[in-house]
Amino acid sequence: QVQLVESGGGLVQAGGSLRLSCAASGRTFSRNAMGWFRRAPGKEREFVSSISWSGGSTYYADSVKGRFTISRDNANNAVYLQMNSLKPEDTAVYYCAARNIFTSATASEVVEYPYWGQGTQVTVSS
Repeated sequence: QVQLVESGGGLVQAGGSLRLSCAASGRTFSRNAMGWFRRAPGKEREFVSSISWSGGSTYYADSVKGRFTISRDNANNAVYLQMNSLKPEDTAVYYCAARNIFTSATASEVVEYPYWGQGTQVTVSS
């Protein structure tokens, strides 16, 4: 089991930056691939980024590639999402999610992640 708690959301102007954090509890964290998803108002939850359990492989949605960076600190059971050059269309609730242990990070579907945080709101003003 993995419990996840996101933080770091807030209100920022377009072009600004935010860093989201996800604190994980559970003995298996260092063996779980992790992901970030988001849900904009009126839209389905969508994949943003994922990282392998070792941190050696990362994946991004085309919409955030070059602007967002995912990273993890297995010693401190944390995953981060650095978001730069934010746009109003990045406004959403952002969720941290975990896969089962030793599964691939090349997963972009909601159903592939059994563990979820409660989400943190990111609002980008124009």
